[in-house]
Amino acid sequence: MPQRRLPMRKIRDVLRLRLGADLSLDEIARALKVSKGVVAKYLTLAKAADIGWPIRADLDDADLERLLFPRRIKAGPTYIEPDHAQVHQELKRKGVTLQLLWEEYRQSAGDRAYQYTAFCNHYRAFARDLKRSMRQVHKVGEKLFVDYAGPSIPIIDVLTGEVAPASIFVGVLGASSYTFAYATAGQTQVDWLYAMERCLRFMGGVPALVVPDNPKALVVKADRYEPDLPRAVEEFAAHFATVILPARPRKPQDKAKVEVGVQVVERWILAKLRHRQFFSLAEINTAIAELLPDLNQRPFKKLAGNRREAFETLDAPYLSALNPTPYVIADWYKATVNIDYHIEFEGSYYSVPHALVGQKVEIRATRGTLEVIAKGKRVTSHVRSHRRGHYTTRPEHMPAAHRRHAEWTPGRFVHWGESVGQHTGLLVTGLLQTKKHPEQSYRSCLGLMRLARRVGKSRLEAACFRAVQIGAYSYRSVASILDSGLDSQPVTRQVDLNLPDHGNVRGPAYYH
Repeated sequence: MPQRRLPMRKIRDVLRLRLGADLSLDEIARALKVSKGVVAKYLTLAKAADIGWPIRADLDDADLERLLFPRRIKAGPTYIEPDHAQVHQELKRKGVTLQLLWEEYRQSAGDRAYQYTAFCNHYRAFARDLKRSMRQVHKVGEKLFVDYAGPSIPIIDVLTGEVAPASIFVGVLGASSYTFAYATAGQTQVDWLYAMERCLRFMGGVPALVVPDNPKALVVKADRYEPDLPRAVEEFAAHFATVILPARPRKPQDKAKVEVGVQVVERWILAKLRHRQFFSLAEINTAIAELLPDLNQRPFKKLAGNRREAFETLDAPYLSALNPTPYVIADWYKATVNIDYHIEFEGSYYSVPHALVGQKVEIRATRGTLEVIAKGKRVTSHVRSHRRGHYTTRPEHMPAAHRRHAEWTPGRFVHWGESVGQHTGLLVTGLLQTKKHPEQSYRSCLGLMRLARRVGKSRLEAACFRAVQIGAYSYRSVASILDSGLDSQPVTRQVDLNLPDHGNVRGPAYYH
């Protein structure tokens, strides 16, 4: 059974993490939840296609796929698998190396032997499955461990006197133990991502990996092997060219560094602030910022120097450059382009190029903007509208002279209306004339068609007759008439305008 291809978005991530962030195959495989062999496969295909990083901006997903898969790749020769268990045991002997064991394996396997790199990769994959524990040795500039402290700091509302707890975010670099702390209103996804960005800017650079625990705000599904991250978290990692790699569930040794950092923050920052009163997050963060230098300059107990000196010597030179553009948190949604070349989002409608009618697109919504992505390429953006039913339409998205979209035209809608009855045709014509562009009324016409299928043509014609008589040219009016049964009632009623002779009826002269 042929192996399914990765989505093009993940293939781009493979190239970014390897060629841009210089991560190992193991780290990329864990971050993207694929096997190391799959990572190596796509790196090989990219090298054969002469695709580097960054990928050219004019290459969309379709172009990239054509470059990576120009033809079917024939199956390679059958290799003789080495005895990994024996290799593992032999490595315990003094002086025995993987290079020596590979040479011995190659002599016995001949032309069907793996090359040295593949031999090592296969053995390491085998060795990872063996249960073992080891003391972690943190590489310089590699990992930033993040978590929230248990204790909080109360914030007093100056108007009501109510007290709300502020959560304390803590970030610690692996090699130097350089520590950052910051107060947030809670521990939502927005709080996590905003605090992590502040932490990266405090560090002045970006590590290869950011290691949190498994909070629900950052991890959709906590799994030892394949944690599932929300799209916004993956986008945050891509924005800063790093990887969010949650610690394994119930494995505190994976984040021991930040647990120690939390204790240090509790002792040298939170304890010092316990007698102070704060009335805003800004006040708390100002107080924390004043105490952070002292924390990072406190001497180590068993090592020479302090966190600040270790950071400048170890981590700082190996951190990647920081993206100067602030990260904007966005939500992602999926939508289908309607025949009027608009998509719906939270009750408002936004235009896209009319060639995308009927296609599925992605919506990236921030607080102020809405972007539309088709096949991995941004096709348009709009300012967010908060008016329900409002159309945001760009002229360049419309077809020339408002030609028909797909199989629908204004004439076809009118013809259908007239086939139902005279007044249905009049109402459809009125609908098409109420908008600046007839295409904006297509949804209402389709709604009338659905009503005809639901209640029958005769009832729809009666409801349209009533709507035309009262000048209510809208789908909602017709639907309301049908729902309330007014289609069977006469349109006009005789009203007796002669007022009775009564002492409480003053007459018009009273008001002069």
